[in-house]
Amino acid sequence: MLRLHPADSVGVALAALAPGDATGFGGVLAREAVPRGHKIALADIPSGAPVLKLGHPIGVAAADIAAGSHIHTHNLRFQASAPAQATPRNAMAAMPPPTGAAFLGYRRADGRVGTRNMLLVLATVNCSATVARQIAAKFRATVDLADYPGVDGVVALAHKEGCSVRADGPGMDMLRRTLAGYASHPNVGGVLVIGLGCEDNNVDSFLAASGLHASDRLAVRVIQQEGGTAATVASGVAALREMLPRVAARREAVPARHLVVGLQCGGSDGFSAITANPAVGVAADLLAAEGGTAILSETPEIYGAESLLLDRAADPAVAEKLRGLIDWWTGHARDDGGTLDNNPSPGNKDGGITTILEKSLGAVAKGGSSPLRQVIGYGEPATAPGLVFMDSPGYDPVSATGQVAAGANLICFTTGRGSCFGCAPVPSLKIATTTALFRRMAGDMDIDAGGIAEGRETVAETGARIFQSWLDTASGHRTASEQLGYGEDEFAPWTPGLIY
Repeated sequence: MLRLHPADSVGVALAALAPGDATGFGGVLAREAVPRGHKIALADIPSGAPVLKLGHPIGVAAADIAAGSHIHTHNLRFQASAPAQATPRNAMAAMPPPTGAAFLGYRRADGRVGTRNMLLVLATVNCSATVARQIAAKFRATVDLADYPGVDGVVALAHKEGCSVRADGPGMDMLRRTLAGYASHPNVGGVLVIGLGCEDNNVDSFLAASGLHASDRLAVRVIQQEGGTAATVASGVAALREMLPRVAARREAVPARHLVVGLQCGGSDGFSAITANPAVGVAADLLAAEGGTAILSETPEIYGAESLLLDRAADPAVAEKLRGLIDWWTGHARDDGGTLDNNPSPGNKDGGITTILEKSLGAVAKGGSSPLRQVIGYGEPATAPGLVFMDSPGYDPVSATGQVAAGANLICFTTGRGSCFGCAPVPSLKIATTTALFRRMAGDMDIDAGGIAEGRETVAETGARIFQSWLDTASGHRTASEQLGYGEDEFAPWTPGLIY
């Protein structure tokens, strides 16, 4: 058993418990079977009383709970906490000293740095998705990139949107902002934009609204103007071939402040808040100390724990913007006939997470302890060093897509159940919460954080190891998801609004 805070009324089972097993706390014995990663009562908890984990309420007892009982969905119910108040702390938190950490990246003309140098084929609308994919496939089949060692590959990104929406509506604005964030991303050396010709998000409107224009690194093909699918594929491959000499580049040493890491967690379990997530928080603090940026997102998954971020807001405006996002999501869930407690998935619950309040405590841990410097909308540029919060749904592909559009040049993804994920053209590091998961899905995982729960490594030591892995990955080390070919199908822009 592991008790995470002296005030906690529950412990977390480090191994599956059978009835009669000792917990190691006050002579409490397990009254029933408790799965690994699940909660057990360390004292009697009366009905209606708050249940504490990590020193915070994660819900209330739905019935009298005797010490030694398994605590989960059958006897713990969600209860909304009081709205958090913004009490910004203006003083800089104590931070680790900078070390002059660096990585090997691709410098861009605008001062940003890429961790990869990719050719991108970008569809403006679902109608041009197949052509975009065929262009990338034919290019890979006919062009040997070994002749261009400074080009890391080609990726085609397609989506299901781009038409039958208000051309001046919020959904179109968000889609264009996301696509533009990818087209101008520091990991993209050259981009080929593919349109159909009659869509609402037509190429000319998209480029004009995004401040982009055709150049020797940005080419455009419109299927209806080129003469159809086959003609556009041939012309698109030729355009990419022509770009290659101009796109080829060399890596050079750059300070770690050029690293922008999107922080994600998916398939969470009872160990997420114990191992991988707080270790990532340590790495985020190390990055902030170097002047780099960490982007925390998934707004529904900070609900109930937002005070941990509000108390670290750099100024009142940052705090109030975050509170506004929480208020919007609370109303959005209510309008849909639900609550934000609908969030924990069946897999989360199987892994030991019961309520959104419990899940949020683990999710916020990824953000470390440095001040919250900026709050941005979905896909808006992250411009502040240190911790940034970006609004997004909790659905991992949608959230990570927004982080990349905001400028993340690396994604760090923790998982307790074994999520399979990539986010081309940005490398994604996968961190397993337990050694058992790391071994079971060794081909998908990059880092094992399970040593924390097993006493083999501290949170600080794992965090330092994760930070070094960020630098290594940014320098070109290929992640498991890259080797497995993940990244194109996980491109999922968030486009709220009516479809006409």
